[in-house]
This record gives sequence, C-alpha cells and structure tokens, in this order.
Amino acid sequence: MALIPTTILTGFLGAGKTTLLNRILQEDHGMRIAVIENEFGQENIDNDILVQDSNEHIIEMNNGCICCTVRGDLIVGLTELARKRDAGLLAFDRVVIETTGLANPGPVAQTFFVDEEVGSHYMLDAIITVVDARHAMKQLDEYEEAQRQVGFADKLLLSKTDLVSEDDVAALTRRLKRINPRAPIAKVDFGRAPLAEVLDIRGFNLNEKLELDPDFLETETAHVHDHDHAHGHEHAHEHSDACATDCGHADHHHAQHSDDIAAFVFKSTQPFDSAKLDEFLGGLVQVYGPRMLRYKGVLLMQGAERKVVFQGVHQLMGSDLGAKWGEHEVRGSKMVFIGKNLPKDIFIRGLEQCLV
Repeated sequence: MALIPTTILTGFLGAGKTTLLNRILQEDHGMRIAVIENEFGQENIDNDILVQDSNEHIIEMNNGCICCTVRGDLIVGLTELARKRDAGLLAFDRVVIETTGLANPGPVAQTFFVDEEVGSHYMLDAIITVVDARHAMKQLDEYEEAQRQVGFADKLLLSKTDLVSEDDVAALTRRLKRINPRAPIAKVDFGRAPLAEVLDIRGFNLNEKLELDPDFLETETAHVHDHDHAHGHEHAHEHSDACATDCGHADHHHAQHSDDIAAFVFKSTQPFDSAKLDEFLGGLVQVYGPRMLRYKGVLLMQGAERKVVFQGVHQLMGSDLGAKWGEHEVRGSKMVFIGKNLPKDIFIRGLEQCLV
C-alpha cells in the first residue's frame, strides 16, 4: 500500500494552529484526514467521543475526518492508527499532527525515520509552522522554541496580519527569511488557508521537490551565500540580521534581533570527493548534530552523471540519487544548513576541503 502522507503542524502558543486545524476538520473538502493532537490535554472540538481509553480519544467528524488525541508515545499512536486503518476500522487518506505550542518539532519529525513500523506506513510530507504576526517578534526574541519552529519549517503561514501594519509584516518576513531562507511564506486569515497551502506540498522530500521545481534552491542562494562570503566570521547571522536578502537598508532598527537559529548556504561548481565528503559530514553530524535542525542540498560528485540529493534532521542524515545532469545545465552543489549557533566558517572551510 502507498505510504500515508503526513503533515506536522506547529507554531508557538496562540499562533492559530487549532483555528486552522478546526477549519480543516470541519470543511467539506471531501478528504479523509486523520488529525493527531500530540497533546497532554484534550482540545475543545464539539463532537461526540466515539472511542475512549487511557491512551487516546478518537473523534469522528461529519465530513469523514477523524481527530485523535494521543496521550503519550507518538510512535504507539501512529502505529495503532495504521493498524486500525489496515483492519478497516478507520478510514483516512492522510494525517496531520498538531504539536503543542512549546514543542520542538525535531523529535516529531525524527519519528518518521527512527521507527521502522512508522516508516513502513507513513511519509513525512512537510512541517508547516503558523507564525503569529502580532507577537512573533517578541516570541522569537524570548523563546528558543519559537526559533526552532521557524527553523524546522518547510512552509510558514502568517496569521493575524490584519492586526499589524504592512511595515511590521515586511520586517517580520525579512527576519523569518534570515532564520529559514528556504521556507515559502503565505498568509492565513482566521484559519482560512487553501488546503493546497497545507497538504501535499512535498516540502520534506527534497528529491520530489526538485523534480517539481528544479530551481527550488535558487532563492536561498541568490543573496545569502555571496553576502556571507564577504564576511567570513563565525556568527555571520548577527551581522546579516542588519543587512540581509532583499535589504533596502530601511529596517536597520531591527538589527538588535540576534536569533540563535540561523541559516547559511554553501555553493560550488567544483565536484566533491565522495569519500572526503562522507567523512566530513559524518564528523559534523557527530559533533553538531543536536544543533543542526535541518539541512539539505543537491551535490555534484566527482565522476557522477546524476545529482546526489541529501537531507537530514539533527543526527539523522541520508542521501539519494537524483535526476541526471542536463546536457546544458550548469553543474554545481548547493547546500543549506539551518541550526543553532553553528560555526559557519568551520562548515564552509571543511566543505571546501572536500572539493576535488
């Protein structure tokens, strides 16, 4: 059977995750969606509880969706839902997991790679982060969890933009792009977002994403890499906070925002030596893995006629063969790293030493 596409919905307290989720659950969209509330408490969803025991609540909606509150181990909850689906006791085509407002999405994402049973039933489609436009600046200043949620995102949805000025939205957008330059940003109005903005965006699977959009990484590298190389110091994100992508030099009063979570890009047209790169990346993951939130890229390897696609979360890293290099395509490697206080100069110098 085909793997069940799964979306992780995260965002800081009060961002509007549950509003968006309730709309997905109650809208007549014709999809059968299982929503997992990865919570300790029960959400206020006004439907009768059909199944109740010490581990879960399952609520069936009148549009064919179900809502399951997992109390405890997410692996157990996902496995049990898959078992019931296989047995014909539940019918659903996809899963949305809503995390708590203070959750780090990393362990939730890792669930899909560390557990064989989960991996045999589910495919992680994307991590969607809802950002409260009115309170996000303060939350990003004060809470590492808010930065992590942005850093992990494959897509960012801005809520409450009607409560702030266009200038405030623009300043927040620039800051979000500095933390995570590869995540597209869209607005949601009282939870009203087209399902295409939330489901089936294939954000986590880079290989599929590149098949859909070969220029996926272009916007990440257009300014960030060149700017970073002009200033080769370890905490370049502290400088680039004052002068980053799309900088019009009009927003420098926000330069005091120095986020622990930041991104940088490596790009080269020289091929990598496979053995050297494997050894170096393995060492990076061993030393800095807990601080490496997300990393991915397209690699040019010596003697290879196909692109190599790699991605990872914390210490979990994998690679796969991508499409063949085009006859007239400019060959090169593009890599983006998103993490907490990563020593960019060590990464860049080490990667350069792995080039042929």
